[in-house]
Amino acid sequence: MRTVDDPYHEGSRAVQDRLGVRAVADHIGRSIGPGIREVAAAFLGLQPMLVIGAADEAGRMWSSLLTGTPGFVRATGPRSIAVTGGPPAGDPLTAALATEGNDVGTIALDPRTRRRMRLNGTAAPTARGFVVAAEQVFANCPKHLQRRTLLAPVPAQAGAVRRGRELTPDQQRFVRAADTFFIATAAADGTDASHRGGNPGFVRVTSPNELCWQDYPGNAMFLTLGNLEGDPRAGLLFVDWSTGGTLQLTGTATTVFGAAGRTLRFTVTETVETPHASPLRWSTPEYSPANPPVRDSV
Repeated sequence: MRTVDDPYHEGSRAVQDRLGVRAVADHIGRSIGPGIREVAAAFLGLQPMLVIGAADEAGRMWSSLLTGTPGFVRATGPRSIAVTGGPPAGDPLTAALATEGNDVGTIALDPRTRRRMRLNGTAAPTARGFVVAAEQVFANCPKHLQRRTLLAPVPAQAGAVRRGRELTPDQQRFVRAADTFFIATAAADGTDASHRGGNPGFVRVTSPNELCWQDYPGNAMFLTLGNLEGDPRAGLLFVDWSTGGTLQLTGTATTVFGAAGRTLRFTVTETVETPHASPLRWSTPEYSPANPPVRDSV
């Protein structure tokens, strides 16, 4: 379990020790705390979107995209944020966000500035949306974040939700072309939402029910991989930056450690596709200079 003196649980520590990065993780871990600093509060107030991860009423993990006019996410104190509104109709986390006491992980990512901030805690519904009592707040470096310009928003007109048990051929092509996705994972002491980025093709579709991607070197915290050490549930979110569409996947993930690096293998159990889920429209990307070349196989 995490403590005040150690922000990592046993799963993250096991991965850090396996890879020999505990000292680096200890140094970076000093930035993790429950408090929302003034600069973090200002950053949140400028964001038009927030990604949230949580388990639904059946225990399945999902990542969802929330959007609104800047200010729809705001710090309401040194250890809490308020979110106005909620996910689009038909989103798998609608019921969870209307229930008090659910663990959630959030990530505010700004493609315009390649900055991101993560806040994990416990959610409770309000008359206008929900609040999150913060337990972990921290920023990450801009590694593997693609830069995009925010174009003029369009009226929100989410299309009919399409549900399935495996990826359709069009969804497979969409995933293969992705340069960014979000992943939600959980442990006994909380939920986390994180980002993965790379050049198009860094996510491979090996069957209608399986994806895999190389785990690029990051901040050495290994919060996602640490959670998966003890709980394989995961929820993925892919965003169509040009149309506002979203593809949400739930299933299980495992880490394969090899001489050439780490590979994550994700098994799809359910899919939710929502055309035009977001009113936001973004430009074509300027890829991060940190993105490695895409390997032919992982």
